[in-house]
Amino acid sequence: MRDSNFYEKFAAEWIAAWNSHDIERIMPHYDKSLKFSSPKLANFISSSGGKLSGKEAVRSYWVKALAAQPGLHFELVAVLKGVESVVIHYKGVNGKLCAEFFMFSEEGIVVESHAHGE
Repeated sequence: MRDSNFYEKFAAEWIAAWNSHDIERIMPHYDKSLKFSSPKLANFISSSGGKLSGKEAVRSYWVKALAAQPGLHFELVAVLKGVESVVIHYKGVNGKLCAEFFMFSEEGIVVESHAHGE
């Protein structure tokens, strides 16, 4: 089990990376085998069914999604720690509440990410 500092640091870096809108700053958090799901993905690319596999597929989606949301800004609410996982609770676009579940590899890289929102 990782210590609290790992999860707190990850959450702070993750929020800062997304707020930078810099895909090169966002992507190092994720493993090449990444599995990602999101209701926003389902709305953005209906054929995805809200799920993508592979870092490059997710990257391609996020590049388009970031371009479509130039005012994107996240505000951290809470960091909920698990065993090799964390849930980041945050305010997203227009202050809507969001949460994202992350599962980590032994190396501390995200292998699964599941976004949730209002």
